[in-house]
This record gives sequence, structure tokens and C-alpha cells, in this order.
Amino acid sequence: MEPDKLSKRFCAQFRTKLLNWSKDNPRPMPWKETKDPYHIWLSEIILQQTRVQQGWEYFLKFKRTFPSIFDLANASEQEVLAKWQGLGYYSRARNLHATARFVAEKFGGIFPDSMDDLLSLKGVGDYTAAAISSFAFDKPEAVVDGNVFRVFSRLFGVIHPRGSSQGKNIIKRYSEQLLDQNNPAEYNQALLNFGALHCKPSNPICGSCPFSKSCFALQEDRVDEFPLKPKKRSRRRRHFNYLVIESKKSFLMKKRESGDIWQGLFDFPLFESERPKQKKSIIGHFVKQGILDGAEEIIPGPRFSQTLTHQTIEARFFLLNSENDRRQIGQELQWIGQADHQSVGFPKVIDLFFAETLNP
Repeated sequence: MEPDKLSKRFCAQFRTKLLNWSKDNPRPMPWKETKDPYHIWLSEIILQQTRVQQGWEYFLKFKRTFPSIFDLANASEQEVLAKWQGLGYYSRARNLHATARFVAEKFGGIFPDSMDDLLSLKGVGDYTAAAISSFAFDKPEAVVDGNVFRVFSRLFGVIHPRGSSQGKNIIKRYSEQLLDQNNPAEYNQALLNFGALHCKPSNPICGSCPFSKSCFALQEDRVDEFPLKPKKRSRRRRHFNYLVIESKKSFLMKKRESGDIWQGLFDFPLFESERPKQKKSIIGHFVKQGILDGAEEIIPGPRFSQTLTHQTIEARFFLLNSENDRRQIGQELQWIGQADHQSVGFPKVIDLFFAETLNP
């Protein structure tokens, strides 16, 4: 059934059933108890690409550390990245910081309530803007995430894959048709929760679904097929060969530049290769860079792997311990002591290295 063919009766019954389900299946979360747009925005940015349970912990940590948008705006980028460490997708943290400064300076710390102004904020797309507009300001904006896409794909048998422009368009139209104009915040939250708790990606609870009689996927015995999946993109494999120079409990490190993963985080001097390299070749690279003189004893260290959305990082570590290191280093390199680890951010593979070598 096309979105514009939905009857008023069907839409009203859908809303009633959904809200009744929501009352019987409460899902308490700290950001649901507030209308403060700063806290709602903070929670939505944290929850992008993050499970609710993990996001819960980080939301409370950020709320404690940066209780107002001015506290976040006045913090340094390194402070924000350090608090974000472990969540991944660090561009979210940089956008969070940039947006806090923008709202503090342009809007006097007061979040805008129009969709156009919200969409002008860094890191805020259609979903996040609609969520802030609905949950903070009770505006009738349809909130569409992966949960909503899955619910409506199954309910109406949407034949377009998740992530496709056609799929996004038709799900948006269904969402707008079914939206409760008088109670958008409660309705949107109920729909998100229904997708997360009931109409789950795997093992959905179809036996007690309030929409079972009208669900296309269930009636056709094709629940596991929906939503249709896009073709998988091949994952790039990258080999990171790190040189770890330690002296007096400090490590020679550098801040990663823009234009690649982990921007603004700290890692060790790096030789990236397309395929695994021999130790001799790796040492030769750092000799050419002037970081090694070729006479030092380099010990192979641990290996770690980290899988990102479209790439896999294979990290190898080569160790040099120098009790009184005085080597000449360029401006991009600096000594980071163990005491500084709480104030700077590291990629996950560097965290794993420190966890194994500093806390054996």
C-alpha cells in the first residue's frame, strides 16, 4: 500500500496500538526525562553508531564533565576527544565540540528550534534534527532511524534496500503519514522503542505484535527478508607498522592529521604498507625518516586488529626502550607521559597496546 493510500482510520488505529504497546513496555533512559535540547542533542550524537547501553554511560559522563553547552564550548578539543575515547567515529566528537562553540557564539547558548537552523549544525542530519525538534520542542517532525525503517519495511513490504534513496524516500512518506501531529514526541519515542525491543533485526516477537494482522512480511512469511539489504561493499585492509620509542615512562607520539581516520588522536610514528612487511624493511623506513639510526635494538611487539566500517586495520608494534633518549625529533612528534593518558585521545589499537604492555 502506497503511503498516500493509507486511510485515516488505519493511521489512527496504528497510533493507538503503538502508544498502548509503549505504555505496557516502558524503556527508561536518562535523556528521555528531559526537554533540555542540549541534553537531547548530546544523547543523539553519542547514540549515532553506538549501542544504547554504551551510550548511556558516555552520556552521563559528558553531562557530568560538561553540564552546560558553555562548558563544552570552552573545553579544548583534546579534552573532548579524551572523554570520547572508546566510542569510535571520532568525527562525531569533533563535530560535537564545533557545534557547541557555534551555538554558544551564534545563538547565545540557546539551541535553535527550526529544522533549517538545526540542519546547519555540524554533525546534525535529518534524523538528529527531527529528534531534537520533536523531543525538545514538541514539533511534528517524523523521526526515522534504522529501527523505524525496519518496522515500516516489514509492515508495508518496502522493496527498496536500506540506505537507498528510494527506500529512504518512501519510509519518510510512511512516517509522515502515520505521525501523531498532536503528540509527536511520545509517538516518535514509542516507534523507536518498538523497533528496538519488539520488531528486532533478528528474532522479532511476531507472536504478540499488535500489527501482526496487517504486517506484509509476516503474512507472506518473509520477515527475515525485510528490510532488503544493500550490496556489501568490500572492506579495505590496511597495514599499520608502528615504532614505539619509550624513555622514562614517556612515549614518542604524534597527533594524527585531517583527511584520514582518527583525526586529532595520538599514535606512534607510523609506516603504512599495502601488505605485511619484514622487520628490516620497516626499520629501514624509520632510518630514512631520521627517527632511527639503524644501530638500535628493535624488538617485535604485539599485534592488534581493528575493524572499521569500510576498512580493517592490522597494527604491528616494534619496540625500542631507551633509558635516556635525546634524539632530535621534528615538530610533529612529542613525548607523551603515562600521566598524560587521561587528557589525550588514542585510537583503539593504541589503547589495546597500552593495556597489554603497561598492565600485563
